[in-house]
Amino acid sequence: MGALDLETRFHLHDGKMTVQRTQDCTNIAEYAKARSNEGHHGSADMKLAASIPFVMIEAYCNQNNIEFSEFMNSQEHKKRLLNDPTLSHFRIWPGRV
Repeated sequence: MGALDLETRFHLHDGKMTVQRTQDCTNIAEYAKARSNEGHHGSADMKLAASIPFVMIEAYCNQNNIEFSEFMNSQEHKKRLLNDPTLSHFRIWPGRV
C-alpha cells in the first residue's frame, strides 16, 4: 500500500549530494479515511491514531534535525507529528493524541 510509489533521487551539486524522496500517498490517505469512516479506531486501550507514510516521518526528522531513533524514542515528537493538522488526512482516530 503506497510503498511501490516511493521514488528516491540523488542530486550532486557543488560537491555535495542531497537525497530527494517522494511518494504518492493517495492510497494511504484513502485507507486512513476508510478506516476512520468505518469506525476502526482500535480499542479503548489501544487507539489506531493514524497511518503516516514513512516519507512524512523522514521529512519530520529532517525538518527537526533529529535521527529516526530519536523520533522513535520520543513521545513528544510522535505526538507533534500525529497532531499536525497538515497530516490530518492520514488520521484514523480523530481525537487528540
